[in-house]
This record gives sequence, structure tokens and C-alpha cells, in this order.
Amino acid sequence: MASRQLSAWDMEDEAFATELIVSELVTNAIRYAEPPVQLRLIRDRTLSVEVSDGSSTAPYLRHARTTDEGGRGLLLVSQFAQRWGTRYEDRGKTIWVEEPVASAV
Repeated sequence: MASRQLSAWDMEDEAFATELIVSELVTNAIRYAEPPVQLRLIRDRTLSVEVSDGSSTAPYLRHARTTDEGGRGLLLVSQFAQRWGTRYEDRGKTIWVEEPVASAV
């Protein structure tokens, strides 16, 4: 879905980072949060990725040890993001990420 939208916006240069971010955030929401899970892409001066879910538990950035099999996802997201954070709502939360774009509007 994200790839198709980026293609429609003629933003293929952002595909690698956006696909990684979307994959990590959606996977975390499916594995650790509660339904409903929703993905939004917003095109403006930056490309915003928002993943909402029904849980109020926030993800946290950790530095995985070399022997850990997981725990690097949000660290990768933070490397590709200009900014990221969590917005709490009445029924859950939204994790948002802003990516710099080569072809800003």
C-alpha cells in the first residue's frame, strides 16, 4: 500500500526508508498492541507516516545487544526519521514519523 501511494505521488526515492518504517511500525502494532490498526501517509513538506492502534502502551527505543534477535526496529526507524513520537488519544495511540523528502511540496 505504501509503495503504491509513493508511486502515485511520484516519490519513489523515498520508498526504501518509508517501507522500512511502515513495516516496523505496523508489525509492532500487530504483534504488541490491540486492534484496530490504521496506517496513514501524509504528504507535505515532510512525509509523515502514522500508525494508530487501540493500545495505550508506548514503544520505546532500545539498543539491542549483538545476541538479541529483536529490538532494533525503532532504532532503525529513528535513523531514517527526521522526528518521531507518540500521540495519545482517547482510545489508543498514534506513533508518528516524519521523513525528509527530496521532492518537498
